[in-house]
Amino acid sequence: MSFPDITPDLKAAMPELRGRLLANESLAPLTWFRVGGPAQVLFTPADADDLAYFLKHLPDELAVYVIGVGSNMIVRDGGVPGVVIRLAPRAFGEVKAEDDIVTAGTAVLDKRVAEVAASANLAGLEFLFGIPGTIGGALRMNAGANGGETKDILVEATAVDRQGRTHRFSNADMKFTYRASGTDPALIFTAARFRGTPSAPEAIRARMADVQAHRETAQPIREKTGGSTFKNPPGHSAWKLVDAAGCRGLKVGSAQVSEMHCNFLINTGNATADDIETLGETVRERVKASSGIELQWEIKRIGIKAS
Repeated sequence: MSFPDITPDLKAAMPELRGRLLANESLAPLTWFRVGGPAQVLFTPADADDLAYFLKHLPDELAVYVIGVGSNMIVRDGGVPGVVIRLAPRAFGEVKAEDDIVTAGTAVLDKRVAEVAASANLAGLEFLFGIPGTIGGALRMNAGANGGETKDILVEATAVDRQGRTHRFSNADMKFTYRASGTDPALIFTAARFRGTPSAPEAIRARMADVQAHRETAQPIREKTGGSTFKNPPGHSAWKLVDAAGCRGLKVGSAQVSEMHCNFLINTGNATADDIETLGETVRERVKASSGIELQWEIKRIGIKAS
């Protein structure tokens, strides 16, 4: 599967572009599931100014998607028409702590932000140690774990819109809800500032050790997975509903509901994106039949199905 190569036209329209444009670049290696087709265009901006320049000159009719480390995402087998933007650590990977504020680019791993906060004796960010994504994803979906959420610590986020304009959002501006932000989906976040609470370093490190121990004992973190698959419905745990519906260990092709934690889907070998998505939809159907509750996907799915 390949798309028409539009990179020559884009380069011609953007003579001052400094980032990298690739046509029909496979996205499977960039996702934790290791599945999916190509991006029609994969763009890696040189920095925030380069990103703004690109968006300002990008034709409005082209769809834009953003990926980080691909930890909570399914890229469908037919690939992604339009433009996929990947913010690389070399351009969006700075993180530092000053006083009680931790500033981070959106390509920084959540775990790294927790580590920098701990080194500065700042508590409150330990939950990030258990989230296998980047700050950009955390902002977009109000990522949370172990009793903490992004909304609890965010001071301000910086983003670029489709016209290349830069905006700053306070915590209230983000309109956070459970696993979601109410901001315009077209915004691309580039940086964030978080506030921690000065605390004893041994207490912070102990909390981070608890977070890591929970992940290692309760989640299939060494498998090809996408993290938590479904949002927890109000008053319920998604994994309990999946388990009660008899879906633990359920398979479609080489995709399987994890035996260790049945709100995780895993690629046991050569699963396709369609195998994984079909398995997820099968689980949703069985849970609906079993409990009357309709699970909502937490994992983001992009692209088109293979023909």
